[in-house]
Amino acid sequence: MKNKLLFTLLFLLLSEQTFAARMIIEAKFIPSAITIDGKKDEQWDLVTPLTVQLNELPYKPDNGYRGLKETSIEISSLYDNEYIYFLFRWYDPTISLARFPWEKTQDGSWIKLANLDHTLHENTYYEDKLAIYWDINERGFIKKGCDKSCHMQEEGLLAGIKDTSSGRHYTKNDGETIDEWHWKATRTNSLKQMDDGYVNNEHETNNKWGRHIDNPHSGGYYANKNKTNVPAWMNGPQVKPSPDWILDSGKVPFIDTFKAGDRIAGIVIAPFKQARADVTARGIWIDDHWQLEIRRKLTTHHQDSATQDVQFDNLNKAYYFGVTVFDNSQINHLYHKKSIKLTFKQ
Repeated sequence: MKNKLLFTLLFLLLSEQTFAARMIIEAKFIPSAITIDGKKDEQWDLVTPLTVQLNELPYKPDNGYRGLKETSIEISSLYDNEYIYFLFRWYDPTISLARFPWEKTQDGSWIKLANLDHTLHENTYYEDKLAIYWDINERGFIKKGCDKSCHMQEEGLLAGIKDTSSGRHYTKNDGETIDEWHWKATRTNSLKQMDDGYVNNEHETNNKWGRHIDNPHSGGYYANKNKTNVPAWMNGPQVKPSPDWILDSGKVPFIDTFKAGDRIAGIVIAPFKQARADVTARGIWIDDHWQLEIRRKLTTHHQDSATQDVQFDNLNKAYYFGVTVFDNSQINHLYHKKSIKLTFKQ
């Protein structure tokens, strides 16, 4: 009986890993570091990218969603003695940077542009994004990928919770966590960063859900508005003008010298610090594609690294992840089923 049980457990483990092994990427060792600028350095020619089809959407917006219904993404990986690197390239015919921008009306007032869908989330005036979910210890991730922790009210998984809730990702069991890297074309890209967070089992507790920011953290972006709900800041003269974001280090108080139809950014951006700043990233949009370079240390050393960050501390084991892209959409995204397997070539 004991032998039969052990055989069954081994069979299930091997079956789960074999099932996920249909999408495999191999990281190749390089002796020198890569400059993270979004450009394809010659080192990337050392590896053949894995192409993954992204053709799943978690829901269909009811407000005339014009974003991508499918795309494909190329994924490559390299590593050196300190860092792991990734290059992502995916088709997106439009570059989207405006995120809830302010616009001056004919009567001189200011409004924030929005076109919310039935979930009360935006998919018109929003930035392009990419998210990577790394398995730390979620049961079922290897087989199902990040779809395992993605919950939609329409599927009956959030019984009694309104579909307008922002609670979409959480793990099934207490103690299970996923590492989340979230690149945002407006809020993080010009600062060469990715938002480093994690997903746990928290849900329906004081309106909190599974997605969290890594600890400890400081810095980051915030809304450009004051108490009277008009713009609070604008870029100073020393900052290259941008209609899509205000740079925190160069902002000045908002002075309304604008004319009807003019827009000003709805977000002020500042670099993350501490654990939230672990991931370096820079994307460029060229030839109808986003090309994104990423770098993170193989291992991190914060107070909660073991539960919040994937640790590439054993180059003989496999690591599993999923990737999603957002075409100017707040929560609706293109994703794939099953997980992607990462191995290291030594």
